[in-house]
Amino acid sequence: MRSFLPPVAEQVFRDIQKTYEETTQIPDDLLIALKFVFGPCALQALDLVDQRSVTCLSSPSGREAFQVMGGSGRLYTCFVSCHYCPCPAFAYTVLRRNEGLLCKHILAVYLCQAMGVTQQESVSDQQMSTLLCGSADADA
Repeated sequence: MRSFLPPVAEQVFRDIQKTYEETTQIPDDLLIALKFVFGPCALQALDLVDQRSVTCLSSPSGREAFQVMGGSGRLYTCFVSCHYCPCPAFAYTVLRRNEGLLCKHILAVYLCQAMGVTQQESVSDQQMSTLLCGSADADA
């Protein structure tokens, strides 16, 4: 699923998943590894995880999108399958300057998935289509 990430990043997520399942905590060594691999957005992403800001929207047809409530209160719809977030940091840091692997929103999605703390919400196929087209939010 995350094959575009370097193997070291994949391993960090696997280690977080295994450790969190066993202890419901992330030890300091993994937090340091997270910061080393993902840089300054790691702490911000962990903050979003703590605030339960990540929701997985799923439709009957099997499509998934993730909505992340940013620190500013803005809702970002992230697509992990194609590694995309509409936030300015993703456009500038990841796409334009190639200085980071992920923005804090996508990293928060990966962390929530690894930790099993992603909130779940079902939407209709029509709502998902509207969301994917970007013409309105999923509640339209």
